[in-house]
Amino acid sequence: MNARRGRITEMGQRGNLRVIKAEIPLAGMFGYATDLRSKSQGRADHTMQFLRYEVVPQAVQEDIIAKQQGFTSW
Repeated sequence: MNARRGRITEMGQRGNLRVIKAEIPLAGMFGYATDLRSKSQGRADHTMQFLRYEVVPQAVQEDIIAKQQGFTSW
């Protein structure tokens, strides 16, 4: 989750399940399901729900702008 700019907000247990609640930007969630299944040998699952909008960090902002400047529209 750290590599995806996420932060864990809560950890707990529900029956035999471990539950981890975290806040991760949506852009960091692409490919997460595949990574999670691989690391848990197919046993883990996840759900997502929108929490809020936030300002994008400056470094990420610059990366987005650089990619858009290289993009040419049809």
